[in-house]
Amino acid sequence: MLRSLLLHSLRLCSQTASCLVLFPRFLGTAFMLWLLDFLCIRKHLLGRRRRGQPEIEVELNSDGEEVPPDDPPVCVSDDNRLCTLASLRAVWHGQKLDFFKQAHEGGPAPNSEVVLPDGFQNQHILDYARGNRPLVLNFGSCTWPPFMARMSAFQRLVTKYQRDVDFLIIYIEEAHPSDGWVTTDSPYSIPQHRSLEDRVSAARVLQQGAPECALVLDTMTNSSSSAYGAYFERLYIIQSGTIMYQGGRGPDGYQVSEVRTWLERYDEQLHGPQPRRV
Repeated sequence: MLRSLLLHSLRLCSQTASCLVLFPRFLGTAFMLWLLDFLCIRKHLLGRRRRGQPEIEVELNSDGEEVPPDDPPVCVSDDNRLCTLASLRAVWHGQKLDFFKQAHEGGPAPNSEVVLPDGFQNQHILDYARGNRPLVLNFGSCTWPPFMARMSAFQRLVTKYQRDVDFLIIYIEEAHPSDGWVTTDSPYSIPQHRSLEDRVSAARVLQQGAPECALVLDTMTNSSSSAYGAYFERLYIIQSGTIMYQGGRGPDGYQVSEVRTWLERYDEQLHGPQPRRV
């Protein structure tokens, strides 16, 4: 009885301390969302961010057609309210998962549970790691347009490097469900998942962006999203059970170009530098 009470008190103290640490960060984010609800400020800040970004080098495919950039700019329509009760709940949820995550760059990769979309068989993330081959993890969902726009860039990485690298998409809880933090920019109306059947039907939509990549579902307890702090979306690279690359939280921290850079270096180590086109 005394031991149980002591453990409960320690857990309560830990949660209280974490809330005190997170609260200033949460207030800063909430204040920024409130500011961005003023259209003059939104256009100024987002426009300035785009102007401050380096010029994107145009890449051409084998047919001479322009290839879309890996990380298109984040755009928010004027009719979207950013500071709402639903958005603040989502922000708090994401920051809390990030704070308590088990995954850290240079540390061991959590072997969290995932579910196969066909048959709902339970597996683990590291089941998809083969030997010394890097495993790229792509956590995300359907209702956030910038993530869906970057899926084509992720598919290009799969096509180019799948000979030496494994790729896995983990479909997690929706960032902008139709009964939560709604965005009018989303091409899909998907409510919060109540069952694995709900989650798998929405995951099929996500896989259309990268059909050559293996797809699994997070559990209904969101075990993988919690272990990797993946909400709203996130990228990781695992090799030999160690996290070699940990991307930032989306939307701003989700950078396919950073994964491309890591894979280019890895490919150069395996096969030597590629000749430059003149």
